[in-house]
Amino acid sequence: MTIYNPFNRRSFIGGSAAGLGSLAFSMLSQQAMGQGPGSKQDPKPAWQLPKAKAKNVIVIFLSGGLSQHDLFDEKPILNERRGEQLPDSIRQGGRVSGLTERQGQLPVVGSKFEFENYGKCGMRMSELVPHLGEVADELTLIRSIQSDHVLHEAANTIFFTGTQLLGRPSFGAWVSHALGSGRTNLPEFVVLLSNPNPSTPLHPRLWHNGFLEGRHQGVQFRSGKDPVLFVKSPDGVTDKVRKQQLDALRELGQMEAARTGDPDAIARLASFETAARMQTSVPKLADLSEEPDELLEDYGVVRGEASFANNCLLARRLIERGTRFVQLCDAGWDHHFNIPRVLPRKCEQVDKPAAALIRDLKQRGMLDDTIVVFAGEFGRTPYCEGPLAFENYGRDHNNLAGSAIVAGGGFKPGYVHGKTDDFGWSAAEDIVHVHDLHATILHQLGIDHTKLTVRSQGRDFRLTDVAGRVEKKLLG
Repeated sequence: MTIYNPFNRRSFIGGSAAGLGSLAFSMLSQQAMGQGPGSKQDPKPAWQLPKAKAKNVIVIFLSGGLSQHDLFDEKPILNERRGEQLPDSIRQGGRVSGLTERQGQLPVVGSKFEFENYGKCGMRMSELVPHLGEVADELTLIRSIQSDHVLHEAANTIFFTGTQLLGRPSFGAWVSHALGSGRTNLPEFVVLLSNPNPSTPLHPRLWHNGFLEGRHQGVQFRSGKDPVLFVKSPDGVTDKVRKQQLDALRELGQMEAARTGDPDAIARLASFETAARMQTSVPKLADLSEEPDELLEDYGVVRGEASFANNCLLARRLIERGTRFVQLCDAGWDHHFNIPRVLPRKCEQVDKPAAALIRDLKQRGMLDDTIVVFAGEFGRTPYCEGPLAFENYGRDHNNLAGSAIVAGGGFKPGYVHGKTDDFGWSAAEDIVHVHDLHATILHQLGIDHTKLTVRSQGRDFRLTDVAGRVEKKLLG
């Protein structure tokens, strides 16, 4: 006689609740079993340094590769020699992408936009970022970022996972694995997207957990009343009914765990309990009514409207409520043509909110232990792609020279680091590879990047692969 096994059906239901699983609602699973890096029974992790300067990270990622020569790395010689070929002595046989190789020429082009000195530190940046200029004394400007690839997909993957190979954990997943306790009412790794652009799509692997536990995967929040899909109970399901469901699931989970010894039973139970807590915490997070109008104006937030500005404010609210890593991705920065027209529009979208976020964190005493990163996957070329005119020029991809901004978390404020060659073709002094940036941020979080490793498929992996060094000059 065949006996109906309710656990098989329950397992199917648990598996079909991928919406919950993909939202990292299993963040309490290891702690429920007294395991994992956040549990009381765990010894001091091998990667833990004696002292941490920061505990949170906000990454503002400008997908497409921002044009540093028009924003952060002024090169007067490019205007003086406008239209001339990039000298071979500068390029030194360096590879260019197929896009500009087909042009048959590499005419240099300076920026149409004026540069100014900002702050007491005199940080020189473009007129397109006046609001970031207002907080210049809080910024560390790096002008010598390098990556290993010149194509978007590979460079994006390197920026967030440390390698162009697929299947590796993302930056936020590593931080959640190292520092997460699983005891918050919100996920410890959250992703916020704005201004989607089909030419530079953002793949979920940029916030994937890879071979780490599922609870470390980034949870995508959306602007509006329902930031997380499928958290709210369906119509007709009251709080009383919801509690009865959880009680029944708890009893079934305990029975299955006792029968099979399978920790996944407790993990599934923990995921549902976390989801229940999020039913209260997520609506409160999205409710901006408690924020004063002047602060919303400072960010440029319009209540109920999805925008990069809204995401910046949500990032601060998430960090306040225990989220460890927030990844803000803004698309539309791949400017091969018509930079004089399109770049100002993009800067208008991000300059004011990004500056307001830094200022808001500072005023609340949160900037000291929160690292804010403002970067793209690579930089742009000093030579023109496409038509060359004062009102119309573009730039190709360049992984040899890019700029990034870091603020807070013990990074040196009001400081400019690194230098590119005279034409801005390649970083020339105090080069900071993406691996070095990762290593330095992890160091400030109290993590030794060389020891933050996980064995998978027979070998140890880490975010910085087999490279990376802590750049002490960036630290205050």
